[in-house]
Amino acid sequence: MSRFIILLLSIALLAGCGTSKTPASSSAETFQGLLAAHCVKSYAGTTIFPSDGTDPFAGKALVMHVQTCSDTETRIPFSVGEDRSRTWVLTRLPEGLQLKHDHRHEDGTPDEITMYGGISTQAPDALQQRFPADTYTAELIPAAATNEWTMAISPDGKIFSYILKRDGKMRYQADFDLTKPLN
Repeated sequence: MSRFIILLLSIALLAGCGTSKTPASSSAETFQGLLAAHCVKSYAGTTIFPSDGTDPFAGKALVMHVQTCSDTETRIPFSVGEDRSRTWVLTRLPEGLQLKHDHRHEDGTPDEITMYGGISTQAPDALQQRFPADTYTAELIPAAATNEWTMAISPDGKIFSYILKRDGKMRYQADFDLTKPLN
């Protein structure tokens, strides 16, 4: 009987060792690999939330350009209508995947509000990376201290989503159709 209890306890302990979360480093590598498959391609997007047309991006052409892909960095310029001032910069760091929002003026100089974002250290899986606002972001934009950005690729690989939450509430979502490259 005592061997049976020891066996059950051993199984329970071993079962508890597993986790459904992907380690941040392999998750980041896999996520960047999935994006790299779209390198030098552009995709049209749609504002999904808010759906009432109140967001400044609503009704404007949204385009993501998976422009530069290396082993450690992916740069994705994001155009909103004629505004080409934004680039999402994903950098693989030892502690996880870092997202920064690089905002530039037309002449290429950095905007006053730029390079904000965070590091995804506990990715739920390789298809989704969540980036809670880092200290730099909280100091640069105090209202964004509770921001969490999510970048996700649908399980079927057809949709890329960019999501912003603040205070745990959805603020914005754009979806891009990865099945129809613009170029």
